Amino acid sequence: MPKLKQAHGNWVAGDRFWDRETELGLFCDRLEEGANLLLVAQRRMGKTSLMKETSRRMGDRYTCVFVDFQEAASAQDAIAELSVALQPHKGLWNQTKELFSSILDRVEKIGIDEIGVTLRAGLTAGNWAAKGDRLFTILASADKPVVLMLDEVPILVNRLLKGDTFAITPERRAAADAFLSWLRKNTQAHQGVVRVVLSGSIGLEPVLRQAGLSATVNNFSPFDLEPWDEPVAKECLHALAEEYGVHLRDGVESEMIRRLGCCIPHHVQMFFDQAYVHCTRRKTTELLPADIEEVYNTGMLGARGHAELTHYEDRLKTVLGLEKLPLAIEMLCEAAVSGALNVDALRVLGGEYSFDDEGTTDVEKYILWVLEHDGYLTKKDDEYVFVSSLVRDWWKNSHGMFFVPVSQREVL
Repeated sequence: MPKLKQAHGNWVAGDRFWDRETELGLFCDRLEEGANLLLVAQRRMGKTSLMKETSRRMGDRYTCVFVDFQEAASAQDAIAELSVALQPHKGLWNQTKELFSSILDRVEKIGIDEIGVTLRAGLTAGNWAAKGDRLFTILASADKPVVLMLDEVPILVNRLLKGDTFAITPERRAAADAFLSWLRKNTQAHQGVVRVVLSGSIGLEPVLRQAGLSATVNNFSPFDLEPWDEPVAKECLHALAEEYGVHLRDGVESEMIRRLGCCIPHHVQMFFDQAYVHCTRRKTTELLPADIEEVYNTGMLGARGHAELTHYEDRLKTVLGLEKLPLAIEMLCEAAVSGALNVDALRVLGGEYSFDDEGTTDVEKYILWVLEHDGYLTKKDDEYVFVSSLVRDWWKNSHGMFFVPVSQREVL
């Protein structure tokens, strides 16, 4: 029986990279063929782990560069992050230092964090694109083909588009367009030599669609990363139990999967972690079906689960902005409390809102599209229901106490 150590929310590779062999093979095949990829998946599905494991397995034939744009808020920040990410690759880094020699005159005397700060200070709105072009030329000169993995691109683009006010302005749209057009230009100029992967914890397409910029990434092929199927999730739970000496009795793993409703890898491991804590506190190695309800309600839906799941609301604000967010929250509350969101309920909810520049029906359609695209809801028959039972129950616990479902309202 295989064993597996817990990931504890971090990306994993090597022996801790569980299954995904089919997806990994397809992903590597696409890159071998020279494709630029847009890695699409819900949060916590394992996108970063897939990229890291790809780097590990392809590293003998490709120069794999991973760049995290989590903290980037401008094109200058993005170029600085890309430059710093080349430091582990000696030949590329030496050329990068030459490119920024006027900025990094003390590069050997400062740490990696200070290098990034120094680069940001030296890059301007007028020179970042030219410096970025030179960086791509440097990448194309590597002795092996390059796979450039850009993580959290949607967060960066969203910041470019909306700033701190979550509102798109013509100036912000122009800045986002300039960055994405620069990226598109360079992926085309170095096609087959530099492969680029875009990924992030919020969907890129909903962000771009708001600003009419979807065409800027149409040279990237979507690559969907789906949840685990039930057999894979069960094997993961057994491997974790084997590693930590927990005995799963009488179909416990089936009950855990039923509670989750959707086998998002991080949620599967999070549920096991809560069950392991439950057993440890009770000084037992036996996990019974009767334990699962308590673990789910007090662990998964408790304080720890709240800390892990609040990002579902946070990323809605990031994508939809402050004006559309209240309606989206009500739509999700209706789906959580009533069990589904139907057309009649949507008509009532939408009737309570008005929007400055758009009709309510158009806003409703856009919100539904975002909720489907980013994995909150799925359409079942003529209704919308939560994809994940865990997210549904968490949403109901967090927002449902004071929410009155449409069926119980007095509608005039």
